[in-house]
Amino acid sequence: MTMPEEDTSTTRALRGLESGSPSVRLRAALTVGTAPDPRFVDRLVERCAVEPEFHVREMLTWALTRHSSSRTVPKLIDELRSERAQARSQALHTLSKVGDRHAWPAITRALLTDADDEVARSAWRAAVVLVPAGEKSALAAVLATQLGRGGRETRLSLSRALIALGEVITPTLRAAMADADPRVRLHAIATERLLTDPDAGFESAIEEAKRVVALGGTGQEG
Repeated sequence: MTMPEEDTSTTRALRGLESGSPSVRLRAALTVGTAPDPRFVDRLVERCAVEPEFHVREMLTWALTRHSSSRTVPKLIDELRSERAQARSQALHTLSKVGDRHAWPAITRALLTDADDEVARSAWRAAVVLVPAGEKSALAAVLATQLGRGGRETRLSLSRALIALGEVITPTLRAAMADADPRVRLHAIATERLLTDPDAGFESAIEEAKRVVALGGTGQEG
């Protein structure tokens, strides 16, 4: 049986996603996003899990956002259980871009505390986009357990996620400022500084927090 012309085009685009050339894969993802078709969704999600090029992954995510969330969200949620870290992180990243709050229950504590920094960072970003207003305090409490974690980019991502929740994080940060771990205290103090003065900059906030911690303070004096 002869395939309809549109099926031939679909096949060509899907084949392009598997090309050895990043530029071909990028064009294929652009094509798929420009002409959304539910038949593309599974392959787009699968490709996100293994695509090595950042800019291609971003185009894949964009292509997925062009499709119906009723089709994409269940597939992305399935990916959150993958053993492959990239599958989890990219699915979380895409869910944050789709913005469908039906996905909120899938943002589990396990993902928010994932051992892989990229997965955790993606989970934090997705969580602050999807969290219902009534659950912001509970989310802040979970995020606070990650204070002091990782290098600069990880700590900055966490600070940004906490700050995105707004003033609801203040009691949680104040508690963390008295933590026994100086890394936690430093990160909490810096985050509180950024909350009250968004123009301060992360580096400046960290340096100020270091001075406070070095002097044995908690950032709550005065």
